Amino acid sequence: MKIAVFKETRQGENRVALSPQVCASLQKMGFEVWVEKDAGISAHFTNEMYEQAGAVLKSSSEILNADIFVQINVPKIEQIQSIPDGKTWISSLYFRTNPEVIEAFSKKNISAVSLDAIPRISRAQSMDILSSQANLAGYRAVIEGAYHLDKIFPMLMTAAGTVTPSKVLIFGVGVAGLQAIATAKRLGAVVEATDVRPETKEQVQSLGGKFIEVKGVEVGSEGGYAKEASEEYRKAQREAVNKSLAQADLVITTALVPGRKAPILIDDEQLALMKTGAVLIDMAAEQGGNCTQTKMGEIIHVNGVKLVGSVNLPSALSANASELFARNIWELLKLMGPKGEMTFDMNDEIVQGCLISHQGKTLHTA
Repeated sequence: MKIAVFKETRQGENRVALSPQVCASLQKMGFEVWVEKDAGISAHFTNEMYEQAGAVLKSSSEILNADIFVQINVPKIEQIQSIPDGKTWISSLYFRTNPEVIEAFSKKNISAVSLDAIPRISRAQSMDILSSQANLAGYRAVIEGAYHLDKIFPMLMTAAGTVTPSKVLIFGVGVAGLQAIATAKRLGAVVEATDVRPETKEQVQSLGGKFIEVKGVEVGSEGGYAKEASEEYRKAQREAVNKSLAQADLVITTALVPGRKAPILIDDEQLALMKTGAVLIDMAAEQGGNCTQTKMGEIIHVNGVKLVGSVNLPSALSANASELFARNIWELLKLMGPKGEMTFDMNDEIVQGCLISHQGKTLHTA
């Protein structure tokens, strides 16, 4: 079967779904790999690199003759309509918030695989794009914070006196949060973190951070994600973190709820507690933001605090992000197309979770 990778059209997107190395691996599995010309340029993968890996370069119209299509971002309706009926599509789809996209796939009898819906189970870890990309995003968020902050992270002892280390506060101890903790510590900051899941305390401490506990109220996790917190928990969390929030130089928020608006972690009252010159990196800006004043893709100042509404942080690390994304797809295809032919085992937990449209039917809805 012919598997094709599109050039991403989303503004500011520098990643590509398949790297030259993975293209070579897919051919060994039995696939013929087509790549849209210049698809990997922004990730520093040249057309020549793909050709050397055995891939065939195609124009945007020629590539439509493939059997399987892979992409990073959610496709536009017009793009779906250009694909012949009965094909297979693999990308992030976020089906809970894009029902019209899933409906378009069903109408064209296209088997649509949503990479963001892969179950967060041990067997699927190597296929998990949310983890691979969030890992890089957590790192990049700290680097962005260091850039915007008007002071250095580590303690510095000089003849003129001692510079105290920056204080970093991280909301959310998932993959992104853990990487942010590790990166900030490596840069010499004093790091604190909070999460609705009390079991993350040990992970924070293992990285050298201090865990801010919310005592008396627990939330826990479900399906690999933190459950949505109750109003009782949010109130208790505010009380627990406000002292640290007032002292923090850099705050990074990472909390997301799959398929829904991001929860508010820092309201207007808390924002007023933050000191002048502090920086807040809101990693959830694309889903509404964890701070009430965040504006997606913008940098604004509120009461002397710089709010950064981060967008697509992995794209800023396009080479690494593309390599990891491509490996995630490769691992998935080992399950669904081990001999170069797509097969969907409907009894497999991973297939059940991420196959959203198949044989003209929508298998998952919001």
